[in-house]
Amino acid sequence: MELLKTRLAAALEALPPGAPQRVDLANLLSLADVLVKRSVWIVGGDGWAYDIGYGGLDHVLASGRDVNVLVLDTEVYSNTGGQASKSTPMGAVAKFAAGGKPSGKKDLGAMAMSYGNVYVAAIAMGASDAQTVRTILEAEAYEGPSLIIAYSHCIAHGIDMSKGMNQQKLAVDSGYWPLYHYNPMLSAQGKNPFVLDSGAPKISLKDYAYNETRYRMLAQSDPAAAERLIVEAQKEVTERWRKLDQQAKA
Repeated sequence: MELLKTRLAAALEALPPGAPQRVDLANLLSLADVLVKRSVWIVGGDGWAYDIGYGGLDHVLASGRDVNVLVLDTEVYSNTGGQASKSTPMGAVAKFAAGGKPSGKKDLGAMAMSYGNVYVAAIAMGASDAQTVRTILEAEAYEGPSLIIAYSHCIAHGIDMSKGMNQQKLAVDSGYWPLYHYNPMLSAQGKNPFVLDSGAPKISLKDYAYNETRYRMLAQSDPAAAERLIVEAQKEVTERWRKLDQQAKA
């Protein structure tokens, strides 16, 4: 954009005063901002996307407009003290969920995919930087609404932040955070629009979760409740993976 403006301004300056082309170039320069396609990205956290701003997010996705949304999903209200959000997973401890969150995580991606014309992806840079870059580029190229949900490690998880990328990989390896993308353009080609980008789970949910204080602290304070919740959470992860695998093979 700036390069275009610079070249138009230089061409205008090179013309002698009174040249008829000066009027055309001046008009063109005034319209330069609308001559280049703008890339519109809305960036927010899970508290906004899953909870207090979900109505607005849903309205944007349903509008059909060429808008991209990137959700940095920390699975907790990080900026206001660590309260549980609808993105907080089962068994994790947070404010207002001191005994471990008893319900599962809201599936924002599935809700967006139900529209059929929204590009949707789940990414985790620590697990696959290639898939992260590819889906962002595809979302940008898609002429319609897009939603990318990014696993975002957070100090509220109770981890060594220097090892956050490793923890992202464990989340994917456990099947808790499957990588996928849903591209409506594939439907027009007679293909399945849903593609599962990560492989089958390699480790148990416990091997991932108990690296984090938000899960481990419940095991220390109430072992029975922690065991019950991690078993239920594992069942949820296994069932979700089964459904996604079926969707990818449909």
